[in-house]
Amino acid sequence: MPDTLDTGSLEGVPPGDPKDEIVRDAISIVQRGNLKALETTLRRQWRMGQNIVLCWSADERGVLVILVPHYFLGNYCAVTDGPDGSEHSNEGFIRALISGVRRKTREELFSVSKRLDVAPTFIKLETRLAEELPVIDAVEQIIRRYGLSYVDSRAVLLFDIVDFSLHTPFEQASQLNSLSYSLNSAYNKLSAQGVEVNFSRTTTGDGYYIWNRDLGAHANRNLFLFMLLVVADNAVARAASKGNTAPVVRTGYHIGGHYEMYLAEGVNPSGFSYIVGDVTIELARMLDRALPSQILIGEFHCEQADQPASKLESITPVSAETFVHACSPGLASFRGIPLSGKGIQNIACGLTESVASDGQRGPRRFRVVDKHGLSRFVYNLQIDIVLEGAELHLGLPESELPGVNEFSAGEIDPVETVQSAAELVDDLSDIFGKKEAEKIVKE
Repeated sequence: MPDTLDTGSLEGVPPGDPKDEIVRDAISIVQRGNLKALETTLRRQWRMGQNIVLCWSADERGVLVILVPHYFLGNYCAVTDGPDGSEHSNEGFIRALISGVRRKTREELFSVSKRLDVAPTFIKLETRLAEELPVIDAVEQIIRRYGLSYVDSRAVLLFDIVDFSLHTPFEQASQLNSLSYSLNSAYNKLSAQGVEVNFSRTTTGDGYYIWNRDLGAHANRNLFLFMLLVVADNAVARAASKGNTAPVVRTGYHIGGHYEMYLAEGVNPSGFSYIVGDVTIELARMLDRALPSQILIGEFHCEQADQPASKLESITPVSAETFVHACSPGLASFRGIPLSGKGIQNIACGLTESVASDGQRGPRRFRVVDKHGLSRFVYNLQIDIVLEGAELHLGLPESELPGVNEFSAGEIDPVETVQSAAELVDDLSDIFGKKEAEKIVKE
């Protein structure tokens, strides 16, 4: 059976990861042998995806792991044991177990074993695992690769190519390649400015889900900055292209929870992860009603980057509006970045606003209703870029968005008509997919 990883990459570190060389230099040959043995045994126990690893604990003679069949978690979580979503419910317990660090103390691992009624599996190693951070991190990577992970809060992007199915196969390939180049170009340009986005992607067929492999408030902010530059690079590419070689995209940014897994490629797990969960579902539903070139921001609450150290112990999640506003200082890093041979002199972004009856301005919130009749709130993002001798205005301007005057009196909820303009919720489905929505309602 062939090795799971490329021979040039260290066990537990995804191929091509920039941390590969650093980790390699920090781990001794003896410990690399341990990691290789652990990888080989887990691959055999994994059985092409039949089993998954939940957690592990170091042992004097090796490693203890808890392995379960891939269908086990679904069956276990289907049994109600406590309030839904609470840490005492089966689903809450599993989510907590596969979130964050997978290493447990020996006592914790046997406690998990008892609750799941699954015996631990012992993996013998030639020597004891060294209590060194690079070694432990490498083991964590291996465990995740053969298991399932849950991330409670992470920013994810969705770039959706408009009318993709109407183009020829050659045009489709060209558009995906053009969008992929915009992703790589934005990464390189931001990296040169000291903004690191360790991004990963999965294709949706007509676009990409993008996320930062790193977690935390700074990672979420950097992914937001990354999105702005990708959208700008794509706009420049479309202006310079002929025919349908560069795509028109709809863009969504949202923060939420998801599961992460490594699917099987042949007899080995793939080198890169895939995500699925609330955040990807919300993004897909958000963009289902979005217009060409529109940039939508979901309604979420998250930690804010660059909060004073004295407040780290009492961080209060901020709204999407506050998050976008807090990202503005990071736009200074864009100055001088070239777009089509012209350097960026200034860039600004913000949510489309409306004026309330008292004269105060605030972000304008929209309600998107999907084909299932489920709704979520979104905000429209606009980007203004000043280049050397040119300007770019990206996203949908306020004049192209649905407004109060576009609805007849019979189409507005009576409760909403007495609200101020800032509080009024516009239903995008009434504009972009009313017939579908009515059909669902009548059934």
